[in-house]
Amino acid sequence: MLLLLANFLEQYHPDFQVLGYLTLRAILGVLTALAICLLCGRPMIRALQRRQVGQAVRDDGPASHLVKTGTPTMGGLLILAGLFVSTLLWADLGNRYVWVVLLTTASFGLIGFVDDYCKVSRRNAKGLAARWKYLAQSVVGLMAAGYLYATALAPADTALILPFLKDFSLQLGPLFVVLAYFVIVGASNAVNLTDGLDGLAIMPTVLIGAALGAVAYLAGHAYFANYLHIPHIPGAGELVVFCAALGGAGMGFLWFNTYPAQMFMGDVGALALGAALGVIAVITRHEIVFFIMAGVFVVEVLSVILQVASFRLTGRRVFRMAPLHHHFELTGSPEPRVIVRFWIVTLILVLVGLATLKIR
Repeated sequence: MLLLLANFLEQYHPDFQVLGYLTLRAILGVLTALAICLLCGRPMIRALQRRQVGQAVRDDGPASHLVKTGTPTMGGLLILAGLFVSTLLWADLGNRYVWVVLLTTASFGLIGFVDDYCKVSRRNAKGLAARWKYLAQSVVGLMAAGYLYATALAPADTALILPFLKDFSLQLGPLFVVLAYFVIVGASNAVNLTDGLDGLAIMPTVLIGAALGAVAYLAGHAYFANYLHIPHIPGAGELVVFCAALGGAGMGFLWFNTYPAQMFMGDVGALALGAALGVIAVITRHEIVFFIMAGVFVVEVLSVILQVASFRLTGRRVFRMAPLHHHFELTGSPEPRVIVRFWIVTLILVLVGLATLKIR
């Protein structure tokens, strides 16, 4: 929005050209989203408390979590507010990728909002029926994937690239839609499963979002993309502003979500942020690198799958409790220790993922 205004005012004074710099708008995006969340966080917590929008803790979870019952939830609305306002202010609104990410994030956020509302209104942790939630996610995921496929401008836009392999690309054709669907919906649910401890999900989301922002910048720059032998996706660089805003909003939310949490993000935040990461990975054509960087999310999902499969097939559990972070809690690790160690692992995986851009 402000970029359009700056372009108009540029004819009257050349100093307005400075807002054309992507890096400056990214920095302003971080600061704007951070400021919104820090300023609105406390009033939002009070508003949620007045309306008794409290967390309903699952009765099959760790007993130590029962003390969290009633903690304000749906804090993801704060993240989305900072993210959307900042992106709309500083991003190029004529860029189609910006709108794909915004609309996908908003749609998954709406699904999460309905789920959270069902939990709060019914005073239990079940929420929206799983089949309806997954159906809604599937519809949105397929729409986003189908749009990206239908509007692809070059073969590179729908090609699969593999880390460590130079100049390798596999044309997916219609299979692109299938891959994109699983990445978007899978990432959304993976972040949601990980969001079980104070601050556990938001910090990895910020780290991965920052890394994807760097990937988007490189993929959108013809020289850097050619130098690194990655697909050049014209226009993808504008997603840096979105990723920067995500980082600012995430850090602002973490101010209130760090242990012991004053507010939880709820499904409205977890589903939306996971989908945002997934669709950015798809646009930049770095799904496999994204899987590496999001290794913590991937392991959390696999722990649930293994637990369910093992119990149904053998009657035995692989872990004391799934997702994996609950297993570590029940083995005696304090919650803050589990959280910080998961952060450290994510940082390592993000660095490994970024390293693959050069090692080819």
